[in-house]
Amino acid sequence: MEATIIPAPHPDTWVNLLHGYVAEAVRALARHEFHVHRSWLDPADPRDATIVCSDRDLMLALVWDEESGWRRGSFVDGGQGRRTVLSQVAYLGGGVLPEPDALAHRITTRGTAAAPGYRRYGDVHDGLDDALRRWQ
Repeated sequence: MEATIIPAPHPDTWVNLLHGYVAEAVRALARHEFHVHRSWLDPADPRDATIVCSDRDLMLALVWDEESGWRRGSFVDGGQGRRTVLSQVAYLGGGVLPEPDALAHRITTRGTAAAPGYRRYGDVHDGLDDALRRWQ
């Protein structure tokens, strides 16, 4: 298994709630023979995270946000502190917090065409933060 790159902790504690979940997603990708090139958490409203990775034939980026879950596409632009831009976007489904191993499987399957609306980022008392704490 190749080395994985876990995102650095984020200085904003609310954004950093994503850290454990995204770190486990990176580990799951590595277990499923993806090579992670880099990953980061940022920004907020909605909170999101990016993982840039590849397998033998596919270079892609994965973006998670707290409203629509995971999507994949070709990396165009992004970095710590700014939104990631993808082309050829496909939403992966499975809810806002699919299990990391299920996420790795979903990458290779056909995604949905439209962004799912699982929740709004302002829904701060709906249990998402409690679910994220499970991964810490």
